[in-house]
Amino acid sequence: MTEIKALIVEDEEASRLTLANYLRKYCPSITLCGMAENIAEGKKLITEHEPDLVFLDVEMPFGNGFDLLEQLPSIDFELIFVTAFSTYALKALNMSASYYLLKPIDIDELIVSVEKVSESIQNKSLLQSGQILKSNLHTEEQRLKRIVLPELEGFEVAQLKDILYCQANDNLTDFYFSDGRKKTICKTLKHFDEILSDSGFFRIHKSHLINMEHVVGYKRGKGGYVQISNGNELEIAVRRKQDFLQQFVG
Repeated sequence: MTEIKALIVEDEEASRLTLANYLRKYCPSITLCGMAENIAEGKKLITEHEPDLVFLDVEMPFGNGFDLLEQLPSIDFELIFVTAFSTYALKALNMSASYYLLKPIDIDELIVSVEKVSESIQNKSLLQSGQILKSNLHTEEQRLKRIVLPELEGFEVAQLKDILYCQANDNLTDFYFSDGRKKTICKTLKHFDEILSDSGFFRIHKSHLINMEHVVGYKRGKGGYVQISNGNELEIAVRRKQDFLQQFVG
């Protein structure tokens, strides 16, 4: 079993101690090197210990977990974020395929997350999800942001501007790109709708999520049809028609 050097950065003492106790009891591969209660202490410990893994609270006073990432010159360790439910945080984390745990921490979910991190470390396949997350948070233009797309044999990192639309494929999603490629991704369309709805994407139908940047026209009809920049026409559900047309008002 590979030893994993880990740190906890969490402002609430009870949460720090609970997580540390869970790690000792249920995650024997973890060697806890230290705990910090704020981002300044966290940055110091990361520099000193060069950990393999950091458990990082998203919401902290005087700066959140994302602020800590901004202060690091590079992120060469795995991250498991710990957060209370936050739509903004979860969308950002999902776009970068970061591991995260919702408070209160579920022991089974903790064990699974640590197992996944351990597998990545052993296979030397560090995704650099933290680096992608940091880049996205620093990028104001939505179109230049990146998303990690998990595939059966790995993953692809894609810029949002290169995605034309997404199409439901049972419990998978087919991604269509501006260069003509099609990729089948191991997540549902609902998953991508939830994380991309604030990034210029619009759900026109139960089967299609489109990048509004690639809309070149609209044809009238009961619901109508949207014309995509690659020449394809996609049907708009009747109940989504008005919301879709509203995107072009103002």
